Amino acid sequence: MILIGQYDSPFVRRVAVALQHHGLAYEHRPWSVWADAESIAKYNPLRRVPVLVTDDGESLVESAAILDAIDGMVGPERALLPPSGEARRAGLRVCALATGLADKAVSLLYEHVLRSGDRRSPVWVSRCVQQIGETLDLLERERAARGGDYWLGAFSHADIAVACALRFLGEAHPTLVDPARRPALAALSARCEALPVFSAVVQPLHVAV
Repeated sequence: MILIGQYDSPFVRRVAVALQHHGLAYEHRPWSVWADAESIAKYNPLRRVPVLVTDDGESLVESAAILDAIDGMVGPERALLPPSGEARRAGLRVCALATGLADKAVSLLYEHVLRSGDRRSPVWVSRCVQQIGETLDLLERERAARGGDYWLGAFSHADIAVACALRFLGEAHPTLVDPARRPALAALSARCEALPVFSAVVQPLHVAV
């Protein structure tokens, strides 16, 4: 298989962590959505990452769909979310909140990178900051209420999604991250980042357009 995209993307990284966790071999092509856009377009015309090219040549796009396919590859006993039921719904909800948060963090980053001074939209910036902050607060309350080492009791896609989003947010917008204010999230992030499957797929944030 081939994984396309850079590890500084929280979406690419969550796929890479799952591949590492399952011991699934893949070739990594760290293509930039800017510098390598036309190369990516051969696999995804949206020029977005991640893209996972399967051994039979199928190009899977969007991290949630890719991870669902990976769960299917390894079977229900090894999958990082149950195939159905309350735990699956809970995990998917956390993943949606975490990836939505990451998407807002990406949007906010590009607002600063692509626009300068009075060209930036204060309304858009304020909205993104509010959405990020309130989502973090919700995730903090829910993580603290659940207790334990991991969100669903055992390591899952929920933990991966949240940890990858938190790392990206901390690098892209450090002023929006306050571990003392959200200790439950900080503890989960530290626990995940200490795992070999996370440390194997890490890349400092770099944006070049």
